[in-house]
Amino acid sequence: MYFHLRAVPAPALRNSAAWMQRLFEDDGDAVRDRVGRHREKVLDRYYLDHELLYAGTPPHHTAPGPHAQVVLGGRPVFHPDPYKPPFLLLTAARTAQVASYLSTADFDLLWQRARVPLTVGAESTAPRTRAVLAEAHRDLTAFYTTAAGYGDAVVKWLVL
Repeated sequence: MYFHLRAVPAPALRNSAAWMQRLFEDDGDAVRDRVGRHREKVLDRYYLDHELLYAGTPPHHTAPGPHAQVVLGGRPVFHPDPYKPPFLLLTAARTAQVASYLSTADFDLLWQRARVPLTVGAESTAPRTRAVLAEAHRDLTAFYTTAAGYGDAVVKWLVL
């Protein structure tokens, strides 16, 4: 289970679940290439930890704003299969807002707020969890900054 975030040129974007599904049907080499160019970001099965880091609350229970758009934010586009999660769409304007937020966010403050709920009873130690989240924060910042620089929208999907 991986949570993918893909930058899409705004003119190429389609409001179609079938189109969005095809967007995520690439092989691993293509995905790795886009990740290396900050055109895609992949979060592992702990994507909810990243949501907690930014939004500060469980999914869908936070005040609106760029901090709530980083991971699970976006307008849902429902998959034709009701058993599959919806795609989430951030417009180019929202992508720019998230990029601005991330480029000014203080990771240490985010970590201090989220440390206890992320590490109490967790398999991983606090230093390991912090290191993983800090690396993802740098990657997400680069991803959103690059996408915003190109004027791109972002499409997200939990690939099962």
